[in-house]
Amino acid sequence: MALALQWQLQLPLPLQARPPAVAAAHWRQLRLLSPVRRVPPLRARCCAGDAAAADAGKAQAAARRAYPYDEIEPRWQRHWEEHRTFRTTDIGEGLDTSKPKCYILDMFPYPSGAGLHVGHPLGYTATDILSRFKRMKGFNVLHPMGWDAFGLPAEQYAIETGTHPKITTERNIERFRTQLKSLGFSYDWDREISTTEPAYYKWTQWIFLQLLKRGLAYQAEVPVNWCPALGTVLANEEVVDGVSERGGYPVIRKPMRQWMLRITSYADRLLEDLNDLDWPESIKEMQRNWIGRSKGAELVFSAVDKEGHDLGATLLVYTTRPDTIFGATYLVVAPEHVLLPSLTSEEQRAHVEEYRELAARKSELERTDLQKEKTGVFSGSYAKNPATGEIIPIWVADYVLGSYGTGAIMAVPAHDSRDHEFAVKYELPIIKVVSPPNGSCDPAEAYADDGIMINSSSTSSGLDINGMLSQDAAKKVIAWVESNGFGKKKVNYKLRDWLFARQRYWGEPFPVSYLDDTNEMVPLSEDELPLTLPELDDFTPTGTGEPPLTKATNWVRTIDPLSGKPARRETSTMPQWAGSCWYYLRFMDPKNSSVLVDKAKERYWGPVDIYVGGAEHSVLHLLYARFWHKVLYDMGVVSTKEPFKCLINQGLILGEVEYTAYRDSEGRWVSADSDSSLIDCYQKKVPADKVWSGTCIHYSFGVIKGQSLIVVCFNFCKVTKVGDHYVLRDDPNVRLNARAYKMSKSRGNVINPDDVVSEYGADSLRLYEMFMGPLRDSKTWSTGGIEGVHRFLGRTWRLIVGSPLPNGSYNDGTITTEDEPTLDQLRVLHKCIAKVTEEINETRFNTAISAMMEFVNAAYKWETQPKSVTESFVLLLSPFAPHLAEELWFRLGHLQSLAYEQFPEAKSEYLEESKLVLPVQINGKTRGTILVDKSCSEDDVFQIAASDEKLSKYLAGKGIRKRIYVPGRILNVILDQQKAKT
Repeated sequence: MALALQWQLQLPLPLQARPPAVAAAHWRQLRLLSPVRRVPPLRARCCAGDAAAADAGKAQAAARRAYPYDEIEPRWQRHWEEHRTFRTTDIGEGLDTSKPKCYILDMFPYPSGAGLHVGHPLGYTATDILSRFKRMKGFNVLHPMGWDAFGLPAEQYAIETGTHPKITTERNIERFRTQLKSLGFSYDWDREISTTEPAYYKWTQWIFLQLLKRGLAYQAEVPVNWCPALGTVLANEEVVDGVSERGGYPVIRKPMRQWMLRITSYADRLLEDLNDLDWPESIKEMQRNWIGRSKGAELVFSAVDKEGHDLGATLLVYTTRPDTIFGATYLVVAPEHVLLPSLTSEEQRAHVEEYRELAARKSELERTDLQKEKTGVFSGSYAKNPATGEIIPIWVADYVLGSYGTGAIMAVPAHDSRDHEFAVKYELPIIKVVSPPNGSCDPAEAYADDGIMINSSSTSSGLDINGMLSQDAAKKVIAWVESNGFGKKKVNYKLRDWLFARQRYWGEPFPVSYLDDTNEMVPLSEDELPLTLPELDDFTPTGTGEPPLTKATNWVRTIDPLSGKPARRETSTMPQWAGSCWYYLRFMDPKNSSVLVDKAKERYWGPVDIYVGGAEHSVLHLLYARFWHKVLYDMGVVSTKEPFKCLINQGLILGEVEYTAYRDSEGRWVSADSDSSLIDCYQKKVPADKVWSGTCIHYSFGVIKGQSLIVVCFNFCKVTKVGDHYVLRDDPNVRLNARAYKMSKSRGNVINPDDVVSEYGADSLRLYEMFMGPLRDSKTWSTGGIEGVHRFLGRTWRLIVGSPLPNGSYNDGTITTEDEPTLDQLRVLHKCIAKVTEEINETRFNTAISAMMEFVNAAYKWETQPKSVTESFVLLLSPFAPHLAEELWFRLGHLQSLAYEQFPEAKSEYLEESKLVLPVQINGKTRGTILVDKSCSEDDVFQIAASDEKLSKYLAGKGIRKRIYVPGRILNVILDQQKAKT
């Protein structure tokens, strides 16, 4: 009986109807394709149909599985959870502290509502492999997981949906936890923490009080990035092109009283201690640049009017090139400079105010972008150059920041590219004062390097540095300004004090209050911690700059316990960085309510041995955590100077390659390498070969001669590769643009790991992400790639368990034997052990997997599978594919988990090759090679050479005058010349 089925296929491109002949051709192609399950982006949904047919489909899918991962993985995940397999014993509970320790940590994840995508497990899988490996090598391993759950995204989502951020945060954490557990990661879930729990942020508040006691926390009026729509202050990195990174809301610069942390007090130590860290050099260099230590001088310029009359004000400028003072032809002050209002003339005031308003809408990153066009406005005032006595103008420009140096610079356009660009645009004087050592440079550009001083003397000031080298001239200028009261030597930093307050609800409350009568700030007593967040129904921004916590009037109003006076609580909250600055310490002692961390536990577990995360955290998180750690070190809370010993940055996993074609206004294809402009063309995504495209426009289901038949018409638009580029298969002259993009919901290229686990299993996902390439490199996701490693795991399963029965199930146990392994089998095994061990230690997981694949290929050629060899291989595989390995280990007769079994050791006697390739010469000329045992005698070697098909023609029937044999190196046969064959 014909059955009517309806299928909805969610595919990217529209289709045109196809005639029956084309439909049939497409169906033939469709039958050659892999099943739907192998194309995760494709979603097929049966809207109506026969239950029996659906059951038959399930049976066919089961038969197609490489191995029964859907039964194995849940079983072992339950086992690990029920037996708390990966719980780390605490000090005082029997932990053997004589054993070496290894603290392996993932960077604190933020539990977003979107859950994980396949890029997230990359680093988590790497740390899990290392953790499992270290346990099996006899280490005490600390491998915890927790949640950096405070922050703006949760609050903004709560505002948009009307759901309290606590509820959404808990829901998101539950989803993340479920996803991570489904991947078989060996976290000690007993140590799970969240920054939003009062028991945790009690100690975040405690650290703040210690900073306050030491003068490292203070309040100041500072210009900030204020976003009215979000109702909070944003960090520079959270502002892009004048709008908030999240939501795209306008951002302005405005002065606000804020909490600051004096991170600059630790600038030198933060810089110097980088040298001792096992971190990527690029990350250390980024931190050095962020700290930005520079040596130079602070110079004093007197403000004057156009005629040179003193205005009674002085401008302090910082320069790293005091040697170029004779080339300073104008000064530049930042738009937010405190003296700017008094320096602005009445004629220029309107222009200056307008410019300041424009600058207030830009972030510091935008203002300092070297590529952007320089802008500015004349202040109407002047200054006197102390070295030349010249009157030079004072300009306002946003490429100078009020937060760096003194907020004012002396501009030397001949020797600074920014100053040069500005001077050319506004027709300001350019005076060359440094000549290159070779005497040649481009006069149209600024020469910024050292050289020999020229045009640098003044009889009025008495300063003469002509002919001196730049470095010597700088020293002389500094000595001159110091002796004449015009300035002093100065070390400066780009690093600014850390703005530590946000005008939002979802964050840690500050443990301080203010007395009503005097406005005096009073810290909360430590025994009153934690100061918990009040429950608020309305946590939307006030729109006035006042934080949402001001709405919690009963919470805000309080009584100071020491004086008994009425007071009000601080209503700003701490930034998201606060909780993630010290979480690695809490993992060592997560349940301690008396101290932040027990000293004995910290001394044993600290510092973090391996810290894995994205390079996007290379500056702020790592720098802030290092700062707090050093403060705690000075307090005696921690015993190490640095928190993270070794840092590893994993690369990105990009979405699958997208192919873009171009059509002109008349619908004709335009090649991507065409000389004509592609701007006026419209883009069209083209699916790659063997990827379904379009939407189903016709289907039928029926029974023909007893066979079920589905006919589905698709528009197959295909891509093929020619050389190093991609073209349309139907028209190779049309080149396509091929590119992989970062995964994002907006592009629709996000791959959900839940789907991959469902289709291939968690072990396949883990193995594929490690096999894609080096851990630190960015890689492109490919569905075809995961199919390959899935097949490898299936081959491993069948190698040990055997082929499936007719019903798709497998016999119990394995097909291994109790035979003693042969010498060749032992050599193959120990070669694999040595390679996998080395590659895990060097985090080259992809090549470790390759070594295991080579082993399986070799093992399939053996007549028997010795149990002892198989057991060793299963242990090698276990850090990478733990579910499969546990199942195989159990089938091999072991009742306990393999998590703490000893990792196999390679034995040197099996690593040496027993055979070698020996060159053979006839009369001193190499004629070929032979394969011989290392222990072969000279006679045996000669017999092998004489029987070799290629060499025998030179030796057969010939007289041998002499044989020269160097064992392991060469055999040279000297023939009787009268009988030698030429």
